[in-house]
Amino acid sequence: MAPQPLKVLIVDDEPPARARLRSLLGELDSIEVVGEAANGRAALAHTHELMPDVLLLDVRMPEMDGLEAARHLSVLPEPPAVIFTTAYDQYAMQAFEAHAVGYLLKPVRKEQLAAALARAGRLTRVQLQRLAVHEGSRRSHIAARHREGLRLIPLEDVQCFLADQKYTTVKHVHGEDLIEDSLRALEAEFGDAFVRIHRNALVAVRYLERIERNAEGQYLVQLRGGSAPLAVSRRMAGELKERFRI
Repeated sequence: MAPQPLKVLIVDDEPPARARLRSLLGELDSIEVVGEAANGRAALAHTHELMPDVLLLDVRMPEMDGLEAARHLSVLPEPPAVIFTTAYDQYAMQAFEAHAVGYLLKPVRKEQLAAALARAGRLTRVQLQRLAVHEGSRRSHIAARHREGLRLIPLEDVQCFLADQKYTTVKHVHGEDLIEDSLRALEAEFGDAFVRIHRNALVAVRYLERIERNAEGQYLVQLRGGSAPLAVSRRMAGELKERFRI
């Protein structure tokens, strides 16, 4: 019985680059190109629809780049393997190698492509986070897992992150979702746009409507569009007052 072909999704914003990869893949055995995408958002949608085994993922793309798309894919219970395609310089190549992330340098050659596909593996969230830190990149969206695939929440719509044991609740203008990111990691990535008000709460500065103090001396934060005010811990109150000149 013949082995099942490896299903590959090509993701690149340049049509000639996609055409070249499709041509090279056509010369390899047991490979099926299941689709193409021109940016990271389209890649996420096609991944849910087409269930590829491997993504050939360009790093630099408009709307959503390859690094962010790969980080969102890592939320899935069974994410596809990812091979980045890039025209980066040698310094950036060292970052991919240091974090054991597969990549192909453009222009991609057939022998290198075949070898990369043969050893393609799923990337861990830790690998992707470390690579993103090295690149200084920051997500424009938060991904929450749903039955229909991934729900992308624009960072500008996020009002706050609330930690509760294993999960973190993302409260946003359209509702709320659960994610697995820790508050510590979220604060490190988005610290300038959010402020910690409690060990279990990060609030978006853009949605901070007012800070008030109740009769018991407890500081509370009211978020624009939010419901009940959120309590500020005694330890965080000083930092909050200093940052916002209360």
